[in-house]
Amino acid sequence: MFDRYRGRPDAVRALVQDDRVHRDLYLSEELFALEREQFFAATWNYLGHASQVPNAGDYLTQDIAGRPLVMVRQPDGGLKVLYNRCAHKGTQLVSDPCGNTGKFFRCPYHAWTYRLDGAPLALPLKAGYGGTQLRQCESGRGMVTLANVVVYRDFVFVRLSEAGPSFEDYFGDVLQAIDNLVDRSPEGRLVVAGGAMRNIIHCNWKMYLENINDTVHPMSTHESATQAANQLWAGHGPDDPKPMAMEQILPFGAGYDFFDRMGGRVLANGHSVLGVNFSIHSNYAQVPEYEAAMTAAHGVERAADILQRSPQNAVLFPSLAAKGSPQAIRVIRPLAADRTLVEAWAFRPAGAPDLLFERSLTYNRLVFSPMSIVAHDDVALFESMQQGLRADGNEWISLHRDHRAGEADTPVQTVNGTNEILMRNQFRAWAHFMTQGMEAVA
Repeated sequence: MFDRYRGRPDAVRALVQDDRVHRDLYLSEELFALEREQFFAATWNYLGHASQVPNAGDYLTQDIAGRPLVMVRQPDGGLKVLYNRCAHKGTQLVSDPCGNTGKFFRCPYHAWTYRLDGAPLALPLKAGYGGTQLRQCESGRGMVTLANVVVYRDFVFVRLSEAGPSFEDYFGDVLQAIDNLVDRSPEGRLVVAGGAMRNIIHCNWKMYLENINDTVHPMSTHESATQAANQLWAGHGPDDPKPMAMEQILPFGAGYDFFDRMGGRVLANGHSVLGVNFSIHSNYAQVPEYEAAMTAAHGVERAADILQRSPQNAVLFPSLAAKGSPQAIRVIRPLAADRTLVEAWAFRPAGAPDLLFERSLTYNRLVFSPMSIVAHDDVALFESMQQGLRADGNEWISLHRDHRAGEADTPVQTVNGTNEILMRNQFRAWAHFMTQGMEAVA
C-alpha cells in the first residue's frame, strides 16, 4: 500500500489548516495506525480510577492504543501499571475486565508466575533453564512495568512513550476540573459506582470528541427530545420543582444565545472547559444539608466556589471528558478509524447525600446510554457523517465559525460558547503530537 503519511510529517501537518481539517483525519486507516504509534504514545491518557481496585490483588485491564495494560493494587497499597503479557510467549495473564488475581499473576498457558509488581516468581521445570540465557534477557526479567504513570486525586493516567511532556506540563490548569469534581465530596474522595455504560459507535474518535464542545447541535439534533419534554412540562410554573429527568433534559433546548453566553476556555495541548460562566447543570435544585456539609469541610468561600462552578464539559485531551455536576465522566477509547468505544462512568462522592449519586446515574442513563433519548440522535448523525465524508467534491471539514487570524498564538483564552476554536484547538494539538514523534524518528 502506498504510504501517504508514514515518514512524512509535513503531509500530516497539512491536514490541519487554520480553519478547517481534511477528511483523512476521520477516514484514513493509515493515520489511525500512526496515531497509535505516535499520538497516543506521546500524550497522557486516562486508564482508570483507583477506587476500582481497592484491595491488594485487585486489577483492572485496559487497552490503550492497542497495548494491553493491567492496573493492580499492591500489597503496600500502591498502584502499578504493567503490560498485560507473560514474559514467556505473550499470553495475557488476566483476561477479565477486572477481578482479583490473589497474591501473584499466573500465566494460564505454561504457569509462569509473577509477583504483583511484575517481578518473576516461579516457573515449572526450572532445571531446564539452567545454563541458558533466560535470566540475562527480557523474558527472565518478568512483566514490563509502565514507567510513566501518575495518580492524580485517584484518577490514573499513563504515557506509553518514554519521550513526551511531563504530566504537569501536559495538563496544566485543566486539572482544576478534576479538583472541582473530587472536591464536591465533603471528604475529598470519589468512588466509581453503578458500572459503566458502553457504546461502540461506528465513527472516528475525533468526531465524538469534538462534539463534546459543539453547542450548536442540541437545538436541531435533540429537537424532538426537548420538544417532548417541553410538552410534558407545559402548564407548570417556572418555580415548580421538577422531576430529576426534566431538570436535566429541558436545558438542552435553551437556545443559541444561552449556549453562546455560557462561554468556553481553550488551554494548551488541546484541553478545554466549556461553560465557564454557567451551563445546563447550573440550576439543579439545591440540597441544603449537602451545602452545609460542604461548608463545614471546605469553608464558606471554597465551598461556594466549588458548587457555583458547574462547567458543561471539561476535556482532558484526548481521552477524558468530565462533568463536575453531575459527577460523571466519559472515556473515549479509539478502536479503529471508524469505530470508537465510549464509556460513561458515575461517581459517588463520599460524605454526600445519595441524591448526588442519583443525579449522576440518571444523567448517564438519560444522555449517554445507547438507548437514551439523547445519545441515539448523536450516534445516528456520527455514523452518517462517517459515511458522508466519503462523498466526492469536498474533502474538507469546516471549522470556520468565529475564526480569527492569529488565534493560535494565544494558547489560553476565554471565548463565546459557540466558538469552534474549542475544536480547532484539539486538532492543532493532534497535529503537534503526531508530527513531533514522526520528526524524532526521522
